[in-house]
Amino acid sequence: MGKYVFGVDVGGTTVKLGFFDTEGNVLNKWEIPTRTHENGSNILPDIADAIKKEIVSRNMSAEEVIGVGIGVPGPVDDNGVVHKAVNLGWDKFNLVEAMTPMLRGFKIRGGNDANVAALGEMWMGAGKGRKNIVAVTLGTGIGGGIIVDGRLLNGATGAGGEIGHIHVQDGEEDECGCGNHGCLEQYASATGVVRLARRELERSTDASVLRDSELSAKAVFDAVKEGDALAVRVAKTFGEYLGKGLAMIADVVNPEVFVIGGGVSKAGDILFDYIRPVYLENVFHASRNVEFALATLGNDAGIYGSAKLILD
Repeated sequence: MGKYVFGVDVGGTTVKLGFFDTEGNVLNKWEIPTRTHENGSNILPDIADAIKKEIVSRNMSAEEVIGVGIGVPGPVDDNGVVHKAVNLGWDKFNLVEAMTPMLRGFKIRGGNDANVAALGEMWMGAGKGRKNIVAVTLGTGIGGGIIVDGRLLNGATGAGGEIGHIHVQDGEEDECGCGNHGCLEQYASATGVVRLARRELERSTDASVLRDSELSAKAVFDAVKEGDALAVRVAKTFGEYLGKGLAMIADVVNPEVFVIGGGVSKAGDILFDYIRPVYLENVFHASRNVEFALATLGNDAGIYGSAKLILD
């Protein structure tokens, strides 16, 4: 009799589910809507129902399932306590205790979505074979996951790895989504790149293809690839912020590899041309040989990592 695990990645719009064997092969993956009304009270029952239906459809016994790992968009500590997930309408509660009665006999574990995505990349993605990695998700904001000696660094309240909120700039007037000012994600996320580009366009009168296009991180890096001088300046500023931020992280956790994912990462290896030189100028010498790699699991990293929670 085989053994299997479920990995669940809860997003604000959809819940992604994956059914895996213990070797990391995904045997099925699907999505259900995230019902966030009524303070998200339907989300966990919906997940339990979806998992039970999958088990029934495969004519399996519950004994073949080791457990269910769940990644959520909020801090989750080592005991499974969610310390608020605003996008889902959840206040502080114990995810493991809430889910256990719905899936009796299954091991249940929870984690922050960015952290478990890092775990997924370590298990079956760009960090495979490594035990010390930092995963950085450059999306609307910046998510992060830190793995030391093969274990997620969750911290006291599950807020470990919030690298997007490292303070990198004094005197910033714009407010970050977290309420602070001068956070890394204000300059190196997709929205941060747009902010830098807008400021450069206002500061300079130079001709640029960016003046005639809708601003986006993709437009900026497409222009960089075409040799647009103004876009190159934006990329250099982006690299200065992110390169220094990653150097700070490396000085603390000394990773083998930085795995870069999220929408901005679709620009490809050209990102590293702007990140790596600044990183090398600022990092402690013993961390200079770190590898930079693009994430390979894409939107599936969360279900892989959530499944791996059960196997650790």
